[in-house]
Amino acid sequence: MPKDKLDLTAEIAKARASSAPSKQKKTPEKTNSLKNFWRTLLSAEEFDSIHRVRGGVDTTFLIIVVLLISYGSIMIFSASYAFAEANFGNSLFFVKKQLLWAIVGVAVMIIFANVDYRILRRLTPLVFGLSYILLWCVFLPGIGSSAKGATRWVDLGFISFQPSDIMKFAIVLAFSLYISSFIDKTHTFKYGILIPACFLLVVCASVIVQKHISGTVIIFLIGAVMILVSGASAKWLGGVCAAGATAVVSIILFTDYASDRVEAWLHPENVLKDGGWQPYQSELAIGSGGIFGVGLGNSYQKQLWLPEPQNDFIFAIVCEELGMVGGIAVIALFVALLWRGLTIAKRAPDTYSALVVTGLVAKVGIQALLNIAVVTTTIPTTGIALPFFSYGGTALILQLAEMGIVLSISRYSSQQKL
Repeated sequence: MPKDKLDLTAEIAKARASSAPSKQKKTPEKTNSLKNFWRTLLSAEEFDSIHRVRGGVDTTFLIIVVLLISYGSIMIFSASYAFAEANFGNSLFFVKKQLLWAIVGVAVMIIFANVDYRILRRLTPLVFGLSYILLWCVFLPGIGSSAKGATRWVDLGFISFQPSDIMKFAIVLAFSLYISSFIDKTHTFKYGILIPACFLLVVCASVIVQKHISGTVIIFLIGAVMILVSGASAKWLGGVCAAGATAVVSIILFTDYASDRVEAWLHPENVLKDGGWQPYQSELAIGSGGIFGVGLGNSYQKQLWLPEPQNDFIFAIVCEELGMVGGIAVIALFVALLWRGLTIAKRAPDTYSALVVTGLVAKVGIQALLNIAVVTTTIPTTGIALPFFSYGGTALILQLAEMGIVLSISRYSSQQKL
């Protein structure tokens, strides 16, 4: 993040603190400190010394998003039609739904791209509070839904979704608000590491009880990225990450559902009936593709060999049909999205908006990286969808809404008032 923005933010925060009237009455010091903390957090506004200049959306970023949607939709059809025909008697069953959700998602993206992002700042506490409540709704009878031994879905009848997906978005907003409010203090251990780490621990603990390791890891990594860009000590952050890794390893060693997945990852051919089938078929698909693939639509593994190929393992079908070239094209699009997003963040008019963009594109990058690692059996199999590619309506709409927020912020740059 540009140093001049951070220096300006720090100076203004110090000026506000020095000009604030003293309130040392009979109230205990700790109570005053807590009140001041929440007052600073909730009263953060745009700085008067920054003049925002509004223009058009970032065309390059928009083109990258459109290419991801188009590529993903084509592969949804190619990967799903055999499975859809066999199970629903309609080869277009999945692609028709995905295209409908894509249209809705694009409409939502356009709306968010034209909404002033500062509204999000005021709504951040509400968004996070509702997201946290939803995490626990998965355990409510009649609403919570379980699948494959995990309880991580909320099913309202007309729509079902994973609250952890919404929390990934909410954690970006929450950390952006916190860091921008205390940017002049994040170099200290208390404000840079202790408070955000405790905050992150509470959220991750609320997700891990759903037996949702992948969601926990993604949220933790998003939080770690946000803490790192805040200017906190990398050494202290490394300690927090080491503690998090230790916790994950402990869960794997002492829980059957996690240790079984590790066994299936190490020796899938030995446990084909107990979790090894999907990674084994994924390896066959990727290996069969070679450099240029067997041709779009010509996958053999999607012919009911690779389970639900339109979901988490769609990247294996991309590699089988389009080869290494097609797989590299997918990776290149995600790298381009990350690069352009960070460029937008660098030009953002204030610290909050820069952090929001950084967090949202980092979220996409982290999820894409982990999905590809799972599909290529680099890490144990876990439920991680490939953004813009894997089948799923609510996830796609949420992703496009997030891209709309990035486009909204890309409209603005900052200049010092004369």
